Amino acid sequence: MTDNIDAPRVVSASRDIAADPARIFELIADPAKQPLWDGNDNLAEAAAGQRVHSVGAVFAMTLTKGTVRENHVVEFEEARRIAWLPAEPAQRPPGHLWRWELAPVDDTVTRVTHTYDWTGLTDEKRVPRALSITTDTLRASIDRLADLVERS
Repeated sequence: MTDNIDAPRVVSASRDIAADPARIFELIADPAKQPLWDGNDNLAEAAAGQRVHSVGAVFAMTLTKGTVRENHVVEFEEARRIAWLPAEPAQRPPGHLWRWELAPVDDTVTRVTHTYDWTGLTDEKRVPRALSITTDTLRASIDRLADLVERS
């Protein structure tokens, strides 16, 4: 694999959001709602009825370029943590992980951390896209998520 020594392979952003973890988690764990807050402008749509409830779930997402990704849920704790590995349909995930962690700060505020981890990425063709994911792009998703829950 092409090595870019200067590029971090785990990128993360955090922000406190004025809402309880359950309200925020509903927007993350329901794939049909993910395009509403996607700060990468990469997610086009997902069919309703795919709300994630456990590790092992797989949800399909259509990207803005029209391709479909099957997202394999590998971490799950209701209202606290969810992570998935995207893959092309019927293929093994190439090893990049998206994670969301929610931690209550108090009764009305939740610290939300969004992480992109490509330490296990095995597909060299995906390296340029992986390099384009930065703290700023992750923060954009958190900011859009905050706007949605804090306005409602």
